[in-house]
Amino acid sequence: MSDFRAGTTTAALGGSEDGTTTLETARPAQSDPVPRTEVEHAAGDTTPVAPVAVSCGEPAGIGPELVESAWETLKGDLPFFWIGDPAHLPGRVPHEVIDSPAQTTQICAHRLPVLPLSMPGPRVPGKPQAAHAAGVIRAIELGVELVQSGHASALCTLPISKQALAEGADFGFPGHTEFLAHLAGVEEVVMMLASDRLRVVPVTIHIPLSEVPDALTPELLERRIRITHGALVRQFGIAHPVMAVAGLNPHAGEGGRMGHEDHDLIQPVLEKLRAEGLHLIGPLPADTMFHDRARAGYDAAIAMYHDQALIPIKTLDFDEGVNVTLGLPFVRTSPDHGTAFDIAGAGLANPSSTLAALRMAARLARR
Repeated sequence: MSDFRAGTTTAALGGSEDGTTTLETARPAQSDPVPRTEVEHAAGDTTPVAPVAVSCGEPAGIGPELVESAWETLKGDLPFFWIGDPAHLPGRVPHEVIDSPAQTTQICAHRLPVLPLSMPGPRVPGKPQAAHAAGVIRAIELGVELVQSGHASALCTLPISKQALAEGADFGFPGHTEFLAHLAGVEEVVMMLASDRLRVVPVTIHIPLSEVPDALTPELLERRIRITHGALVRQFGIAHPVMAVAGLNPHAGEGGRMGHEDHDLIQPVLEKLRAEGLHLIGPLPADTMFHDRARAGYDAAIAMYHDQALIPIKTLDFDEGVNVTLGLPFVRTSPDHGTAFDIAGAGLANPSSTLAALRMAARLARR
């Protein structure tokens, strides 16, 4: 992300011509993108950092292939260990069973470290088994325990099948994010999708588009912005983050001609938070806030619904987007894709998003 310079026009950030959306404070946007190199030490920093824990995810999916591919690329440059059943690994790379995460650093350069978690039955690519569900859940729990105890620096979760977990273990959570919030004992967390080109947070997530206007409340929007702001400061190391906030309607409502939510709901929340010192731009027309010049002016975008957030980042960085959970007392990242049962076992899985998730986990864990 390049710096936003004073003098950039409102139109460059997607503002409407009638001046209803303007840049409140012209200042350089700051960025801490997914590192292209592996673990990056601060100048003079020789403090050892615990390894990243990687939970196995759904064994029948592409997770076991991804962790092997990630190790081939990273090896000892970014120490991490995998929590799962060693028998479920494809076996393309050497692995070594460990008793403790502390063994990871000395092993990772030569073999994939595996903290064993036995599960009943073999892995059958593309065919999830109910018998594996309890083990998949336990891998996530163990990963959280190790991060909270300091034995791991961050948790990177590989994709799960919510249906398989519900059918095999009566898993009552909508997904990873809600389960992690439960394990951490926090009431609310926020999903961020991030890459080296964009960070974006959807205010509402997995609900029908028809339900978004009713679900979008001032209280929800305020909480999402506050949690995002706090995470940008604490985890991403951005002292004074700039956030661009999308409108709900086309042209951000165009002065009420295309809907009143932007003026009546979103704008008052932004004014309240600006009065507290938060740097917020918007509400902005969503169709013009994701091009190169617009993105240069903010550190994260707040979108009102799922596709408004995910279409831009998947267009910009389909293979390297990372799911980051904000609001947890530890770092959690995940590749931004699913189990891909259709290609599991075929050797076609692209590890780019997993590599990005591991790199981001290591970077954020050093904050």
